[in-house]
Amino acid sequence: MISALEMYDPQIYELLTQEKARQSGAIRLIPSENYVSKAVMQASGSCLTNKYAEGYPGKRYYEGQQVTDLIENLAIERAKKIFNAEHANVQSYSGSVANIAAYSALLDPGDMIMGLSLTYGGHLTHGSKASLTSRFYKSVPYEVDAKTGRLDYDRIEDLAKKHKPRMIISGATAYPREIDFEIFGQIAKKVGAYHLSDIAHVAGLVVAGIHKSPVPYADIVSTTSHKTLRGPRGGILLCKAEHAKAVDRAVFPGLQGGPHLHTITGIAVALAEADTPEFINYAKQIVKNAKRLADKLLEYGFNLVSGGTDNHLILIDLRNKGIKGRKLAKALDRAGIVTNFNTVPGDPAPPSDPSGLRLGTPAVTTRGMKEPQMDTIAGLINKVAQNIDNEAAIAEVGKEALLLSSQFFVPEHFIIPRKNNNFVE
Repeated sequence: MISALEMYDPQIYELLTQEKARQSGAIRLIPSENYVSKAVMQASGSCLTNKYAEGYPGKRYYEGQQVTDLIENLAIERAKKIFNAEHANVQSYSGSVANIAAYSALLDPGDMIMGLSLTYGGHLTHGSKASLTSRFYKSVPYEVDAKTGRLDYDRIEDLAKKHKPRMIISGATAYPREIDFEIFGQIAKKVGAYHLSDIAHVAGLVVAGIHKSPVPYADIVSTTSHKTLRGPRGGILLCKAEHAKAVDRAVFPGLQGGPHLHTITGIAVALAEADTPEFINYAKQIVKNAKRLADKLLEYGFNLVSGGTDNHLILIDLRNKGIKGRKLAKALDRAGIVTNFNTVPGDPAPPSDPSGLRLGTPAVTTRGMKEPQMDTIAGLINKVAQNIDNEAAIAEVGKEALLLSSQFFVPEHFIIPRKNNNFVE
């Protein structure tokens, strides 16, 4: 049967078909990307796309909220349960919006924030000069040690004591080691600062108990709902009850109008999936795969920032290979291996053409790949690096990558099992 989209807009239908084929045929190693389940996809593309629900459950500015209130409350309660949080807000359009809302909830314009430098693995919204956050708040960045690639908590504490920030941000977008959120909480208390923990990348690992949760040690925790958490693209804020009203006001009406209820519906499903033994096994495999991939890359002579990984993410410093990150990322993409170029600590090169390559294992793990496939992938990456200017060799790697991908289904074929409306124990 011809679908409605194919009939009405065959051009868009064809482009979506091509993108679906690309995602199926590629080895996707961007650490912030993943695949959602069939259930999450259906919920995200549901009739909730048609509904406005400005406000919060029980306090809407539009009528017809009999169902939407139930759905949003479900998402809230599921978030509170799996993160063991006192309060949750699931309306943020993205992780960036969630971070800005957290600042708005607890800070005044001109207050000082202290987050990880963008060039050392932090996020734009952690106070980067390129971000709007630096226009509203004074920013004092901390860095990782350029030699070890790890956070130096004593240096961070000294910097905090010197500058007395109003808020300290823990979390990163390109840091391959586990972050000690408890120490960050202690530092914040010592200098009278709020502690915001951004776990956008590792939320799935936190839910699975693989990484320590920041919820007991942070005033506010922000996260995306995708990446390792494996939901649709959105944002979630978790906080102590004392900050609940401020957080909710900061999201609406402070930053947003009507929430995207179709996304919140997908988030609710993803949060339910995360409350299963299957999800815990998946999260454990993410880390196993990342560690195995890192070990094999080291064997091929790649220089890894911090020497390895504790999470889903690997950051390669390519300077010893004499290759720029952008060039290798483009070559790998032509070979069907999708990564992203990235700065490394102490990088002398500009962010537009940096010395690093960032890759991760959430998407390939969702497809069912395990340690043997990580060995293969490391070998393919090495072949491309060794033949960076040889298009014929890169094309041959592309054939191998496609053959590997063809052995693993895309996740539209999997469904997390339920039994009697309760998740299988």
